[in-house]
Order: sequence, then C-alpha cells, then structure tokens
Amino acid sequence: MLIGDVARRSGVSARMLRHYESLGLVRPTERTDSGYRRYSDEDIRRIFHIESLRSLGLSLRDVGRALDDPGFAPAELVDDLIRRTRERIAAETELLTRLRRIDAAEPAGWEEALQVVALLQGLESKSPGTRQRAALSVGEAVPVPAEALVEAVLGESDPHVAGALRWALAQAGGDGAALLAEGLRAPAAEVRERAVRCLAELPDTAANAPLRDALGSPDAVVRGHAALALGARGVAEAVPTLIGMIVDAVNDADAADALGALAGDPALAERIATGLVDRLAHDGVGPDARRRLTQALAEVPGSTTSRALEELARDEDRAVSLTATYILKLRDDTR
Repeated sequence: MLIGDVARRSGVSARMLRHYESLGLVRPTERTDSGYRRYSDEDIRRIFHIESLRSLGLSLRDVGRALDDPGFAPAELVDDLIRRTRERIAAETELLTRLRRIDAAEPAGWEEALQVVALLQGLESKSPGTRQRAALSVGEAVPVPAEALVEAVLGESDPHVAGALRWALAQAGGDGAALLAEGLRAPAAEVRERAVRCLAELPDTAANAPLRDALGSPDAVVRGHAALALGARGVAEAVPTLIGMIVDAVNDADAADALGALAGDPALAERIATGLVDRLAHDGVGPDARRRLTQALAEVPGSTTSRALEELARDEDRAVSLTATYILKLRDDTR
C-alpha cells in the first residue's frame, strides 16, 4: 500500500508518516518499481499501535521504546502518565476557576480585569500579611466574587486573616450565605466552624436559614455559634440550644446574654423562663449547672422567673439559694 493510501485509511497524514520514518518508528522496506514506499500489513499494524500509544500521552520516544524493547515494562510509565495527567487536570481546573471568577466580577476593561487577578493572587499568597491586605482591599476597586472569598475563608487558619476575610465577605454580599451553607457539611471540623463563624457575621438575613439548619448539626461547636448568632438576631429557635450551652458550660456567659436579649420580647421571656426552670428540675443536672441556670434567670423578666427565683431562694444547694436571693434583691431594687 502506498503512502497516500495509508494516510487515507489510517488518518495519519503523509507528512507525519514521513516523520515516523525519519525517527525510525516505521520503516517500510518495500519499494515500487518507481521507487515509492510500499507499506506492508505489518507496517500498517505498527502505525495503528503508534497512534494508540500516542493517544495515551506517550512521547514518540516512549512509543519507540514500548514497541522495540522486549523487556519494556509499561507499569512505571503508565503510573508516570497518570501523575502527569492529574497535575495537568489540576492546573487546568485552577485556571478555569480563576477565569470564571474574573468573568463573574464583570470587569469593564483590562485594567479592572488585572486588578481582579492581582487580588485573587493576593488571596492565594503564602504570606498571611499579603492575604490579609488583599482581603481588606475588597470593594476598594472592583468587586470580588463571593465564591473566591468563601473558598479563602474556609481554608484560612490564621485568625487575623480569617477575621479580615469574614469582614470582606460581609461587604461583598452576593450568594455568600448559600456557599457557606455547604461548608457547614464539610468533613473537617475546622472548616465547619469557619463556615458558621462567617455566617454569624453576615448582615444579610439570607444567613438566617443556614444558621437555623446549623442548630441541628451533630457538631456542638457549629450548633453553639449558630445559636449565639440567631439569639442576637431575635430568632426564638435558638432558645433550646442556648439553654443547653448553659448546662454544658459551653460559652455559657454568652448564651445567658443571648437569652437575656431574646427575653426582651415578653412572649419569649415566659418561654425562656419555663425552659430554664424545666432544666433546673431535671435530675441529671448537676449543682454547677443549676447555679449557672439560676444566674441566667437574672436576665429574664416575668412572673414565671419571679416565682422560680423565690423557690430557688429556699433551695437546699446553698450556692443556688444565695444566687437566687441576690437576683431577687436586684429585681426589687430596680422596681
């Protein structure tokens, strides 16, 4: 078969076939009477083998080794190809992500596009100071997509940089709350905590829904941050979690303050007082927890609280009775 016929049937150009011959990959030894190359069936089979190996990403040099070295072991080469392919995919994915983020920023011209690129590079810097400066510059020139800020804050271990990133995300707006909600389900505990802390600082009411969902999280740290944030926002669903935090001595002072803020609503005040009293009466609550629950009643107005304090003033636990007596005195003095 002549070179033109081989090219048509194999899909390999005549020029490439000549290149293969120059490298010694295919050596058609037969010639026509006119001196043209004639490819045998074995030559054509070898060409298809070459193309198959090239499709795996092998160089022509490696292709030659694979076909001509009887002792050639493909395992090591294939492992290397897998590694290089993964690296290439990771690099291409990173590039695609960056391009999408630049596109999402909707730069008006190349100057703005370059500013977005510089800011994204700053957020990815190995220097905490550079990352912090990049976060604090958000909004000064061009907007940065919330996706980039969320990825940065969920991966940030430096507390100062993390604080700057939470501030930047609060300034940026957009769909940050929805993206952070995904972080609440991350396998790593530190990522879940970063997500809920960031949600707690978002002024947008869109953060309330994922914070409510976080109250049901199996992660106590996530539940606690969500409850404190919702309590400050006047969301009643946080009450049971806040009471549980007082019992467990987990940020109990902050939890009591949050309950006090919620108790500014008279309807909620009775509900909170009832919840505290019910936990005080629970057999499984120890003396220290009972004292903390009694102290929390100080921030809760209403008749239910007054009756509970009068009864607690006669409690057999002296620390509880003294605490209740002191709170009653303060309430009498402020009337």
